[in-house]
Amino acid sequence: MKRFLASLVFLTAMLAIGGCAHKEVTQAPQQPETVAPAPAPTPGEAKVTEEKKVPEVSEAVEKQPEKELATTVQDVHFDFDKSDIKDDAKPILKRLSEILSSNITTRLTIEGNCDERGTSEYNLALGDRRANAAKTYLVSLGIPSGRIKTISYGKEKPLCTESSEECWAKNRRDHFVFTEASR
Repeated sequence: MKRFLASLVFLTAMLAIGGCAHKEVTQAPQQPETVAPAPAPTPGEAKVTEEKKVPEVSEAVEKQPEKELATTVQDVHFDFDKSDIKDDAKPILKRLSEILSSNITTRLTIEGNCDERGTSEYNLALGDRRANAAKTYLVSLGIPSGRIKTISYGKEKPLCTESSEECWAKNRRDHFVFTEASR
Protein backbone atom coordinates (compact mmCIF):
# COMPACT_ATOMS: atom_id res chain seq x y z
CA MET A 1 0.00 0.00 0.00
CA LYS A 2 2.87 2.39 0.84
CA ARG A 3 4.50 1.67 -2.50
CA PHE A 4 1.24 2.40 -4.36
CA LEU A 5 0.72 5.64 -2.44
CA ALA A 6 4.34 6.71 -3.04
CA SER A 7 3.97 5.94 -6.76
CA LEU A 8 0.75 7.94 -6.91
CA VAL A 9 2.37 10.95 -5.19
CA PHE A 10 5.41 10.73 -7.49
CA LEU A 11 3.22 10.51 -10.61
CA THR A 12 1.11 13.49 -9.48
CA ALA A 13 4.24 15.55 -8.80
CA MET A 14 5.72 14.69 -12.21
CA LEU A 15 2.50 15.68 -13.97
CA ALA A 16 2.41 18.98 -12.08
CA ILE A 17 6.05 19.71 -12.88
CA GLY A 18 5.63 18.67 -16.51
CA GLY A 19 2.56 20.87 -16.86
CA CYS A 20 4.45 23.89 -15.53
CA ALA A 21 7.64 23.29 -17.49
CA HIS A 22 6.29 24.45 -20.82
CA LYS A 23 6.11 28.21 -21.09
CA GLU A 24 3.90 29.13 -23.97
CA VAL A 25 5.23 32.09 -25.91
CA THR A 26 2.67 33.89 -27.98
CA GLN A 27 3.42 35.78 -31.11
CA ALA A 28 2.22 39.28 -31.78
CA PRO A 29 0.29 40.06 -34.94
CA GLN A 30 2.39 40.18 -38.08
CA GLN A 31 3.83 43.57 -38.90
CA PRO A 32 4.02 44.75 -42.50
CA GLU A 33 7.22 43.57 -44.11
CA THR A 34 9.53 45.73 -46.19
CA VAL A 35 12.95 45.37 -47.74
CA ALA A 36 15.83 45.62 -45.27
CA PRO A 37 19.00 47.53 -46.16
CA ALA A 38 20.65 44.29 -47.31
CA PRO A 39 21.53 44.23 -51.01
CA ALA A 40 19.40 41.21 -51.86
CA PRO A 41 16.08 41.04 -49.97
CA THR A 42 14.84 37.66 -48.82
CA PRO A 43 11.36 36.59 -47.71
CA GLY A 44 10.69 37.03 -44.03
CA GLU A 45 12.70 40.21 -43.53
CA ALA A 46 11.06 42.10 -40.72
CA LYS A 47 12.63 45.55 -41.01
CA VAL A 48 9.72 47.98 -41.05
CA THR A 49 10.06 51.64 -41.82
CA GLU A 50 7.45 54.32 -41.73
CA GLU A 51 8.61 55.79 -45.05
CA LYS A 52 7.96 52.69 -47.17
CA LYS A 53 4.49 52.01 -45.75
CA VAL A 54 3.05 55.53 -45.42
CA PRO A 55 -0.56 54.74 -46.42
CA GLU A 56 -0.72 51.65 -44.21
CA VAL A 57 0.94 53.39 -41.26
CA SER A 58 -1.64 56.18 -41.22
CA GLU A 59 -4.41 53.56 -41.09
CA ALA A 60 -2.55 51.63 -38.40
CA VAL A 61 -2.08 54.73 -36.24
CA GLU A 62 -5.84 55.19 -36.06
CA LYS A 63 -6.28 51.59 -34.85
CA GLN A 64 -3.26 51.29 -32.55
CA PRO A 65 -2.23 53.43 -29.58
CA GLU A 66 1.42 53.51 -30.70
CA LYS A 67 3.11 54.62 -33.91
CA GLU A 68 6.23 52.89 -35.20
CA LEU A 69 9.21 55.18 -35.68
CA ALA A 70 11.71 55.02 -38.52
CA THR A 71 14.64 55.05 -36.07
CA THR A 72 16.83 51.99 -36.56
CA VAL A 73 19.53 50.48 -34.42
CA GLN A 74 21.82 47.61 -35.27
CA ASP A 75 20.61 44.16 -34.20
CA VAL A 76 22.50 42.29 -31.49
CA HIS A 77 23.57 38.73 -32.22
CA PHE A 78 23.91 35.62 -30.08
CA ASP A 79 25.99 32.47 -30.07
CA PHE A 80 24.38 29.14 -30.96
CA ASP A 81 21.87 28.01 -28.32
CA LYS A 82 22.76 30.97 -26.04
CA SER A 83 20.91 33.99 -24.71
CA ASP A 84 23.83 35.73 -22.97
CA ILE A 85 24.56 39.32 -23.95
CA LYS A 86 27.95 39.33 -25.67
CA ASP A 87 30.52 42.08 -25.15
CA ASP A 88 30.09 43.37 -28.71
CA ALA A 89 26.34 43.86 -28.05
CA LYS A 90 26.82 46.07 -25.00
CA PRO A 91 27.65 49.30 -26.93
CA ILE A 92 24.54 48.78 -29.08
CA LEU A 93 22.37 48.35 -25.99
CA LYS A 94 24.05 51.38 -24.38
CA ARG A 95 23.10 53.42 -27.48
CA LEU A 96 19.52 52.13 -27.18
CA SER A 97 19.39 53.26 -23.55
CA GLU A 98 20.63 56.72 -24.56
CA ILE A 99 17.93 57.02 -27.23
CA LEU A 100 15.25 55.92 -24.78
CA SER A 101 16.56 58.20 -22.02
CA SER A 102 16.49 61.27 -24.25
CA ASN A 103 13.02 60.47 -25.67
CA ILE A 104 10.72 59.71 -22.75
CA THR A 105 7.65 58.99 -24.91
CA THR A 106 9.53 56.45 -27.02
CA ARG A 107 8.91 52.79 -26.29
CA LEU A 108 10.85 49.78 -27.49
CA THR A 109 9.83 46.33 -28.69
CA ILE A 110 12.59 43.72 -28.65
CA GLU A 111 12.05 40.90 -31.13
CA GLY A 112 13.92 37.69 -30.26
CA ASN A 113 14.90 35.53 -33.24
CA CYS A 114 16.66 32.19 -33.76
CA ASP A 115 18.14 30.15 -36.57
CA GLU A 116 16.26 27.30 -38.24
CA ARG A 117 17.73 24.52 -36.13
CA GLY A 118 15.54 23.07 -33.38
CA THR A 119 11.80 22.79 -32.93
CA SER A 120 9.47 25.75 -33.23
CA GLU A 121 8.60 25.51 -29.53
CA TYR A 122 12.24 25.44 -28.46
CA ASN A 123 13.13 28.38 -30.69
CA LEU A 124 10.18 30.44 -29.44
CA ALA A 125 11.40 29.91 -25.87
CA LEU A 126 15.01 30.70 -26.85
CA GLY A 127 13.91 33.86 -28.69
CA ASP A 128 11.98 34.87 -25.57
CA ARG A 129 15.09 34.37 -23.40
CA ARG A 130 17.16 36.44 -25.84
CA ALA A 131 14.67 39.31 -25.92
CA ASN A 132 14.37 39.27 -22.13
CA ALA A 133 18.17 39.26 -21.73
CA ALA A 134 18.35 42.50 -23.73
CA LYS A 135 15.45 43.95 -21.74
CA THR A 136 17.14 43.06 -18.44
CA TYR A 137 20.35 44.73 -19.62
CA LEU A 138 18.48 47.90 -20.64
CA VAL A 139 16.66 47.98 -17.30
CA SER A 140 20.06 47.70 -15.56
CA LEU A 141 21.05 50.85 -17.50
CA GLY A 142 18.09 52.74 -16.01
CA ILE A 143 15.32 52.28 -18.57
CA PRO A 144 11.93 51.56 -16.93
CA SER A 145 10.76 48.05 -17.78
CA GLY A 146 7.29 49.37 -18.61
CA ARG A 147 8.67 51.07 -21.71
CA ILE A 148 10.04 47.81 -23.14
CA LYS A 149 8.02 44.97 -24.65
CA THR A 150 9.47 41.66 -25.75
CA ILE A 151 8.27 39.22 -28.36
CA SER A 152 9.72 36.00 -29.69
CA TYR A 153 9.49 35.04 -33.33
CA GLY A 154 11.64 31.94 -32.88
CA LYS A 155 12.72 30.78 -36.34
CA GLU A 156 9.71 32.30 -38.13
CA LYS A 157 11.36 35.52 -39.39
CA PRO A 158 14.79 34.65 -40.78
CA LEU A 159 16.95 37.31 -42.43
CA CYS A 160 18.82 34.62 -44.34
CA THR A 161 17.36 31.33 -45.59
CA GLU A 162 20.48 29.38 -46.56
CA SER A 163 21.50 26.41 -44.42
CA SER A 164 25.00 27.55 -43.49
CA GLU A 165 26.70 28.70 -40.30
CA GLU A 166 27.17 32.20 -41.71
CA CYS A 167 23.46 32.47 -42.43
CA TRP A 168 22.41 30.95 -39.10
CA ALA A 169 24.60 33.48 -37.26
CA LYS A 170 22.68 36.33 -38.94
CA ASN A 171 19.37 34.88 -37.76
CA ARG A 172 20.38 34.51 -34.08
CA ARG A 173 19.51 38.06 -33.12
CA ASP A 174 17.40 40.59 -31.25
CA HIS A 175 15.80 43.19 -33.48
CA PHE A 176 14.65 46.54 -32.03
CA VAL A 177 11.53 48.46 -33.04
CA PHE A 178 10.87 51.93 -31.63
CA THR A 179 7.33 53.16 -31.16
CA GLU A 180 5.91 56.35 -29.77
CA ALA A 181 2.74 56.51 -27.72
CA SER A 182 0.05 58.55 -29.44
CA ARG A 183 -1.22 61.56 -27.59
